[in-house]
Amino acid sequence: MKGRILTIAGSDSGGGAGIQADIKAITALGGYAASALTALTAQNTHGVTAIEAIDPAFVVEQVRLVYEDIGLDAIKIGMLHRVEVVTALADYFDSCDQLPPIILDPVMIAKGGAALILNDAQEAIIERLIRRHVTLLTPNVPEAERLAGRQIKTLEDMQEVAADLIAMGPKAVLMKGGHMEDPIVVDILVEGENITHFEHPRVASRHTHGTGCTLSSAIATGLGQGLDMQSAVKRGLEYVELAIKGAPGYGGGHGPLDHGHNIPEF
Repeated sequence: MKGRILTIAGSDSGGGAGIQADIKAITALGGYAASALTALTAQNTHGVTAIEAIDPAFVVEQVRLVYEDIGLDAIKIGMLHRVEVVTALADYFDSCDQLPPIILDPVMIAKGGAALILNDAQEAIIERLIRRHVTLLTPNVPEAERLAGRQIKTLEDMQEVAADLIAMGPKAVLMKGGHMEDPIVVDILVEGENITHFEHPRVASRHTHGTGCTLSSAIATGLGQGLDMQSAVKRGLEYVELAIKGAPGYGGGHGPLDHGHNIPEF
């Protein structure tokens, strides 16, 4: 077991996304998973029916106790839901002398269409987290459109929006192309002036619930294990592709992945 990874995210009662998917992915890739819950959701493969908020001070206390005792090699942030949680976490990060790499998956809309973030939280995420603390931002196309305030229709649009997001402050941006309609999925990693395209055939499947959570956790695990950014992203993408191909077929809607597989170490 290598790499102490903390996931700060919401709970998915169906087990396919959120903190459950994060813990499975981190463990499958050989990391040690710790967690801090930000919200509880009642959901299955058909959608989210209810969200229960968690006190922001309690969210921070979970993070603080893990960091001060166990230590952390990377932090993955997923669903934050409301501005009070964003502000509390940002205040805590501001008080830390040194932080490990922070991977932010800007979870805003569930696969079934339910909103997972309140409107006033988005600006706080940009100003308090993305501009100041984020190592890698991993938006899909709808999330990137919302953050950048512009539409994405082409590969060129993806690259331009990735540049807009880099200008907000993160060290790197991974623009995920899964929501585009091309048969070849292109994900774009931007690190400063360096741009890397990852291309892979689209896997035709309705079992894609939790892909964003899983990918960001897989990348966080790689960074926490000492991989460079490109290698961590490449391994994470390979892990998710195999997880989609091996999906167990559960549920009648957007089904979960097969998190319980591993891939060779780099």
